[in-house]
Amino acid sequence: MRVNRILLSTALVVVALVIQVSVLARLHLPGAVPDLLLLTVLGLAMVYGHVGGALVGFGAGLLADLAPPADHAAGRYALVLCVIGYLAGLVRPENGRLKSATGPMAVVVAAAIGSTLLYAGVGALVGDTAARHVGLPGLLFSAALYDLLLAPFVVPGVMWLARRSDNDPLAESGPAAKAGDISSGWLSSGTGLRIGSQRGGLGALKAKARTRSAKVGRIKGVKRL
Repeated sequence: MRVNRILLSTALVVVALVIQVSVLARLHLPGAVPDLLLLTVLGLAMVYGHVGGALVGFGAGLLADLAPPADHAAGRYALVLCVIGYLAGLVRPENGRLKSATGPMAVVVAAAIGSTLLYAGVGALVGDTAARHVGLPGLLFSAALYDLLLAPFVVPGVMWLARRSDNDPLAESGPAAKAGDISSGWLSSGTGLRIGSQRGGLGALKAKARTRSAKVGRIKGVKRL
C-alpha cells in the first residue's frame, strides 16, 4: 500500500475505534453494538480494492482485539474484518462511480450479517458460546439495522477521503462530486451536457458558421466573374 493510504487508513481506523469504544459501546442499545469500525473498513475497501481492503481489515481488527475492554482471543476480529474487507473490495465499481445507493447499502447489510456470523462461528471453534446465550437472530437483526442507519453518515465520507488522498479526479471534479458519487452520476447521465464545455461548443458553432459564410462569398464571387 502507498504511504498516504497507510496514514489515512490508520487515522480513520483509530478515530472509528475510539468513537466505538467510548461512545457507541456505552449507549447500551438492545442487541448488537453499532460497528463503526466495520463501516470504515467497508468504505476503504470499496476504494482500495480487495487487497487493500484485506490489509486494512486485518489491521483494524487486530487493533480492536488488543484495545481494552476486549474480552476475546487476539486475532479473532482481525480474521473477521480481513475476510469482510477482501470481499467488499471485490465489489468495488470498475470506474469508481456509484450510480445508486442500493449496491453500497446491500454491501453494508451483507457485511453486518456476515461479520456477526463469522465472529460467532470463530468463537464456537475456540469455545466461546456467548452468542448462543444472547440470541443469534437478535444479534443479526440489530447489527444489520444499526449499521444500515449509520452507513450513510460514514461510508460516503470515508470513500471521499480515500479518493482525495489518492488524488482521484472523481474527488476533485467540482461541487457535485464532493456531494457524492451518486448525485454526480445523476447529473451527468440525466442532462447529457457538461457546463464547463458549453462555451467551447458555442465557439465551435460560430467558427463553422464563419467558414460557411466565407465559402458562400467565394462561390458568389466566382459566379460574378
